[in-house]
Amino acid sequence: MRTQLIQRRKRIFNSIKEDSLVVLHSGYAPFKSADSSYDFHVNRNFFYLTGLNQENVILVIGNAKGTYYEYVFIQEPSEYYENWYGHLLTKEEVFEISGVETKNVKYIDNFENIMTNHLQVLRYADQVANTLYLDLEKHGNPLYNTFALDYAKHIQKDYPAIMIKDIYPSILELRMIKDDAEINLIKESIKTTNHAILEVMKHHQELTNESHAEAYYDFINTKEGKDISFTSIIASGKNATTLHYCANNSDIQPDSLLLMDVGCFTNHYSSDITRTFPVSGKFTERQKAVYEIVLDCNKKCIDYAKDGMSWKELNDYARKLLAEGCKKLGLIEKDEEIIKYYYHSIGHSLGLDVHDPDLRNLGLKQGMVITIEPGLYIKEWGIGIRIEDNIQITCEKAIVLSKEIIKEVDEIEDFLEKNN
Repeated sequence: MRTQLIQRRKRIFNSIKEDSLVVLHSGYAPFKSADSSYDFHVNRNFFYLTGLNQENVILVIGNAKGTYYEYVFIQEPSEYYENWYGHLLTKEEVFEISGVETKNVKYIDNFENIMTNHLQVLRYADQVANTLYLDLEKHGNPLYNTFALDYAKHIQKDYPAIMIKDIYPSILELRMIKDDAEINLIKESIKTTNHAILEVMKHHQELTNESHAEAYYDFINTKEGKDISFTSIIASGKNATTLHYCANNSDIQPDSLLLMDVGCFTNHYSSDITRTFPVSGKFTERQKAVYEIVLDCNKKCIDYAKDGMSWKELNDYARKLLAEGCKKLGLIEKDEEIIKYYYHSIGHSLGLDVHDPDLRNLGLKQGMVITIEPGLYIKEWGIGIRIEDNIQITCEKAIVLSKEIIKEVDEIEDFLEKNN
């Protein structure tokens, strides 16, 4: 993995101007209450370029008249810190993980002084930059803030001649295309998710509340050393018609379907899988009719998706298939009425984030990993069905990374019958 990390940083270097710097920060654990914080989750763009998973670490990539240089700034290890909070990365460990030479790994107390030498002409200044690239990702939440947003204000105030540019789109364009190491990590996450879904299905006769299903699911993730990659959606009956239902605490009726939209992380690479099954062990005729429409759409969209296609093309194709199915069920008369029963897009990019950011205008590209997740949500029937797979885009037929997770009606019913 170290070789890939070095190559990624060089590709970022090739995307920036001469006499410029890139500064990326690993992030902080957000404040929770009193003297406690939420768990730390590393900034994904920082992690993508370094492989380092530690709070308050800084990466600097520089271009000095076409010459590459780089630094990593870490907190200096101390006995006090390690007694209270645990291990801190050493300079040698930073090199082993990221490939940044130990002579270029500095302690974070030196960050401001070293940056000053790169941002203004001083007596001993060298490699002076006139452009600074930061990860300026921004969200609408009024409390949202990052190191980069604060640092940009500091630079504008103290170094007004420095031009600030956003490196975020350049990193996203790299992240869109997954290499073999990334694919293998996603497949490892999918493997655990498969085990966890099957564990829930094995206990289908005992599931009288959604919380029971969540407990079985969480047990396998914990057993296999994984963290869930998003809040699990475990919805029975009408609850499954709410896309982001996550209370997971309603009683399960004996004849209802259970929808599980779940995933986990392996070294920060996520799976995102949805399966729907009858807790009774057998689909009713109505449930089966709706399920087979969604399944048909799922399989046809997987076959349809390929390099060079726009997201709109894929979405329009899915909507047409689902609309035709709903016409046969007598639910709608016109295609545009499908919005009543299908109100999301066919999928999204997947990777270091569950909803991995991508530049949608570029469409589907060879090497991307995306989800295919058609669904139908029929409130008046108390039926919500979604079937979601993770696929890798190629020039021809997509590779289904989650092909081992059962989804055919007979496969599901046979498995449930064996576990009665």
